[in-house]
Amino acid sequence: APPGRSVRTLSERALAYLREGPRPPLDIVRDVLGLPRANRAVAERLTTAFLGADPRFSFDVDGLWSLVPEPAWRGVALDEVRWAVVDVETTGLSPRHGDRVTEIAVVHVDGPCVAVAFASLVNPERAIPWRIVTLTGITDDMVRGAPCFAAVADAVLAALAGRVFVAHHARFDWRFVSAEVERARELALRMPRACTVRLARHLVPELERRSLDSLMQFFGIESDARHRAAGDAVVTARVLQRLLARARERGLRTGEELEGLAR
Repeated sequence: APPGRSVRTLSERALAYLREGPRPPLDIVRDVLGLPRANRAVAERLTTAFLGADPRFSFDVDGLWSLVPEPAWRGVALDEVRWAVVDVETTGLSPRHGDRVTEIAVVHVDGPCVAVAFASLVNPERAIPWRIVTLTGITDDMVRGAPCFAAVADAVLAALAGRVFVAHHARFDWRFVSAEVERARELALRMPRACTVRLARHLVPELERRSLDSLMQFFGIESDARHRAAGDAVVTARVLQRLLARARERGLRTGEELEGLAR
């Protein structure tokens, strides 16, 4: 069979299966993968591996996989778009040159609700440069006993599933998360993305600088956990909410219109 054919076939079978309604991982593994003896832990790992990176599927707090209404971003009312705000701390600036994630957080934004869906220190399996330690406060001792990214990849994918990936300077966070997911699961991360810096350029034109600190001050957002993944992700989530309010004031009503503005 051509490379990737089996993965596509599984996805197509899962699409047909979940059109009947949400199902738990055990049912999917049994009926789609044909593995009736898999236990719950194995089922959760397997379903996250082949559904988690596909934006057509969503994993909810009740432990069920379901289909995301199509389209997940374009044409969807702005108030109904489901956002996953991401922040990573890293050993440097480039995953291509061997830099790795030391901490990751995913924060869900659903209308007025902001909730930390996942947050963890990550063992980068390499030393953290001193200049990074002075910026983030994350030391080699702190991550020595932390899980490597491969150990948290399934939880990260589940937290991202069915949502729009958002970050401040999104290209940076996207590059690192994509590289880590590909290394850990041999999956190409595919999902719609939005950048709060780009949105701020259009929605807060009165600001000369669009750094996270500048936007925090402008919107009156406070945080005592800057330069840590969860703290920065929560701040970015609050900034996103303020930007969405401005977008609605300008008459934007759908995710597609917001995407067009950012472009």
